Amino acid sequence: MNSDTRSLWGGLRVAVLALLWGSTFLWIELALRGLSPLQVTFARCALGALVLVVACYATGHRMPRGVTVWRHIAVAAFFCNALPFALFSLGQQTVDSGLAGVLNATTPLWSIALGLALGSERGLRPVRLAGLLLGFTGTIVIFAPWQTTGATGWGALAILGAAASYAVAFTYMGRTLVRKGTPTISLSAAQLVAASGLTALAVPVGGLESIDVGPAVVTAAVVLSVFCTAITFHLTYRIINDEGATNAAVVGYLLPVVSVLLGAVVLGESLSVRVVLGMVVVLVGVGLTRRKAAASGDGGRGEPGTVQPASEAPATEKPASAEPARGDTPRRTLLENAR
Repeated sequence: MNSDTRSLWGGLRVAVLALLWGSTFLWIELALRGLSPLQVTFARCALGALVLVVACYATGHRMPRGVTVWRHIAVAAFFCNALPFALFSLGQQTVDSGLAGVLNATTPLWSIALGLALGSERGLRPVRLAGLLLGFTGTIVIFAPWQTTGATGWGALAILGAAASYAVAFTYMGRTLVRKGTPTISLSAAQLVAASGLTALAVPVGGLESIDVGPAVVTAAVVLSVFCTAITFHLTYRIINDEGATNAAVVGYLLPVVSVLLGAVVLGESLSVRVVLGMVVVLVGVGLTRRKAAASGDGGRGEPGTVQPASEAPATEKPASAEPARGDTPRRTLLENAR
C-alpha cells in the first residue's frame, strides 16, 4: 500500500471516528426521549461491554485476573465511564447536544489543570498557559454565569463535571493500568463490565422509571452503545497505532464541530453568537495547549493536553501493539487517547 493510499485510509478513519464520536451527544438526546438518564447510561455500558467482551475472546485474549488490577479497573470505570456517562445524560436533559459536545472539548484543559495541581505538569510554557486560560475563558463565555436561564443551569455544570471526571480518570489509569502487562482489549472490556456493575447498583435509585421503547429510542440506544462506545474504542487505537497520536488528536478538534452541526441539522438546535464565539475560543485554547508537542519535535506523540476518551481502547489490538512507545510515559499515552 503506497503512502497516498495509506493517507487516504487514515483520513477516512479519522473522519469516521469524528462522526461516530461527535454523534454521541445526538444519540444521547434521542435516547433520552424514552429512557431516563440512568437507563441510558446502563444500556450504553452493558451493550458496549458485551461487544468488547466478545471481541476480547474472539481475538484470543482473556479478561484480567487478580484483585489488585480489578480494584484499579473499578476506580477507572467509575471516573471514566459510569460517572461521566451519567452526567452527560443528566446534563443533556437541559443542554442541547451541540453545546454538550463543545463543553466536552474542555477535557484537555481539565487534564492540564489537574497536572498542575498534582505537580506532574511542570515547566508549563507561556503559550500553553495562555491556551489553558483562554480555554477556560471560552467555557465561561459558553456557560454565561451572568445569566439565569439557558445553558447556565445544572445541566451545563453536569457536563463540565463529566469532562473533569475524564481528566481524573486518565491520570489514574496512566498510573495504575497502562503498561502493566495486560492487553488493552482486556482492560477496555473489563472496564465497561465494571462500569455496568457500578451503574446497575444505582438503577434501583434512579433507573426504575417507566420507559417508552419505541423504534427511535431503541435505535438510538443501540447505536450509542455499539458504535459510539465500543467501535470507537477500536478506531481510536488503530489510528494511533498506524498514523500516530497527532492524527488521532485531530478528532478532538472535529468533535465539537460535528456535534454542533448534527444538533442543528437533525434536531433543529439553534446556536447563539455567544455560544459560537465561546466554542471558537475553547478550540483555540486547546490548540495552544498542544504547542509544546509540535515545538519539541516528538514525532506526533502528543502530550497531556491532548485528550480523547481513555475508555476507547481497541477491540482487536494485540498486546504488543497496544503498549505505548518506549519513549512515552504511561500517563501521556492515556491522555493522547482520551468518551
